[in-house]
Amino acid sequence: MSRARTVLFWVAAAALLAGHVVVVWHSLVTRPFWEDEAFNLTVPRNLLAGLGYASDGALSGSTITPFDPRISTGPVVLLPVAATLATGMDPVLAARLIPIAFWALLVAGLAVLGWRIAGPGASLLAAAVPLAFTADAGVSPIQGPADLLGEIPAAALLVWALVVLQRRPWLAGLLVGLAVQAKLIALLALPAFAVALWVLADGSGWARIRRTLRRSWLPLALVALPTALLEFAALLSLGPAAFVDHLRELIRFVRSGGQGDAGTTVVQKLATLADSWSVPAAVAIVGAALAIGLAATGVVRRWRSARESDRAVIAYALAAAVGALAFLGWWATASRLPLWVRHPAPGILAFFPILATVAVWSATRVVDRGWARIAAAVLALIVAAAAVVHVTTASAPRPLTLDQQRHAAAQIAEWVEGNDVTWIAAEPWGIAVAPVVLAGAHLGLHDAPAMADVPRLTGAACTTETLVDAGLYRICAAP
Repeated sequence: MSRARTVLFWVAAAALLAGHVVVVWHSLVTRPFWEDEAFNLTVPRNLLAGLGYASDGALSGSTITPFDPRISTGPVVLLPVAATLATGMDPVLAARLIPIAFWALLVAGLAVLGWRIAGPGASLLAAAVPLAFTADAGVSPIQGPADLLGEIPAAALLVWALVVLQRRPWLAGLLVGLAVQAKLIALLALPAFAVALWVLADGSGWARIRRTLRRSWLPLALVALPTALLEFAALLSLGPAAFVDHLRELIRFVRSGGQGDAGTTVVQKLATLADSWSVPAAVAIVGAALAIGLAATGVVRRWRSARESDRAVIAYALAAAVGALAFLGWWATASRLPLWVRHPAPGILAFFPILATVAVWSATRVVDRGWARIAAAVLALIVAAAAVVHVTTASAPRPLTLDQQRHAAAQIAEWVEGNDVTWIAAEPWGIAVAPVVLAGAHLGLHDAPAMADVPRLTGAACTTETLVDAGLYRICAAP
């Protein structure tokens, strides 16, 4: 690069890093601890209390539930959280530092892939795409990079699996297996890696297929290894009969997505996706069309005469296309799933940035025409604009902040400790969940039979005796 381009690159890189820091900081210290985060935190907390790898079972009868199928965020995330929690630091910070580390890995992995594909400018573009994406709308959001959820860790591990795939396919397989044990839905990425291995294999026809199969058996075995180890631990912990019940519940949860029939349509899902960027939906659609069109043009033109370096780019491009289609196709066609873009988020965060960088490769190294370069520049401007808007809105006032939540939970915690309370039932699932966990009690749900005589925590007025009034929340006597 020339001196001017080098200076421009580092100025842009510093601005991008600052944007990520702003979003991460607000996600860590201002966003409230919401119900899915709190439910996930019950697992490392119970592990440290000697209760095993178990949740409080708030969605499974409100009893301690080992290897709870309703906890789809896996041990790859929750075991490190147990380690940070063991240091004695604030539980929210302990919980959220691990997802932040995975966010850093995601951005770094995308930057590496972007540089490989199309150089330094594409590296910045790849690292900016996750900052342009927002999944904080609706009742099941990803508020930000710090949320104690498995989607971002799964995406980070999938990206690094692509980084190492060409030279170390066995390690790529292990990383995909770990992604599955960060978030079960990462299983949908398997076809993407199968296609990438096929593109990277030498030869043609059946010879190429045979080489792909020979190269795939070890990565595939390593994909299964983390899940096999977890289920073996479950078998030893639960015993054969309970383990069979556990598997049945797990299969039922995976097939249903943990939801009833939401009655959503493909058009509604795609509209929700278009709205999940920090620019108007029409602008996001233009950006997607530019990325897909340019990437497809480059792959088609270089398909037959690809050099070794081009073959790697084509492998990344096809893996990203198949991966994105797998996640979005599953979500969009599953009418039972609500309009929560969090569901396909691992595929969006892992694969959309790669399609954008392949578009730059196509525009600058394959097509290399004025119109293509202009199209790539427009795509970059759309991503940059969305990232800037996301950063500027990260500090916008929210109806509830983490500090407010902590203050109220501290009053409840004082009452819990003074009255030797073990369980509190949240009423209903939602705003009442996190303060139960932050107060140090076990989390139940108000309509579970096991919670019949347990005090309730609610954000509404008590219909029975008010035991504690913490402003935002109240503890009510059992009915």
